Amino acid sequence: MGELAHDVVTDVVPPDVEVDFRALDDLIEERHGGEPENLIMILQAVQRKYNFLPRPALNYISTKMNITLSQIHGIATFYAMFSLEPKGRNLVSICLGTACHVRGAERLKERLEEKLGIKAGKTTEDMRYTLETVRCIGCCSLGPVATVNQRTYARTDSEKMVRVLELYE
Repeated sequence: MGELAHDVVTDVVPPDVEVDFRALDDLIEERHGGEPENLIMILQAVQRKYNFLPRPALNYISTKMNITLSQIHGIATFYAMFSLEPKGRNLVSICLGTACHVRGAERLKERLEEKLGIKAGKTTEDMRYTLETVRCIGCCSLGPVATVNQRTYARTDSEKMVRVLELYE
């Protein structure tokens, strides 16, 4: 996919992230044959393991697969499923699609932002929660809808969700 290049891509990586390079070798070579067309699947596996795409892993993939870091970065930033920043242990998603919006999803989002002390798109300092908004979860008749770690909470409100969040470590 082009000459090997060590592009400069700025992102913040916490110093305590330890990447398992042997597992990356297995992922790249054994499970995906080292083929560049499998890059998205490789990045998905890394995202699942670390809950984001750590810079050392991206550097290693770039070198190992002879794909420029800027090409990898382009893919990682194009697809919403990827994150270059660490996410919290619990991913809280609030649907702001039309059906949920008219049923109070914006108030729900504002209350959770207040409770967690962060804006949507951010992670709490203790890495316990990441709060995000999505356009549609796919259960419009049950709005407003939120998910925590892909578990759906339908016809919810801010007080219910505050109690739900307390159940997650």
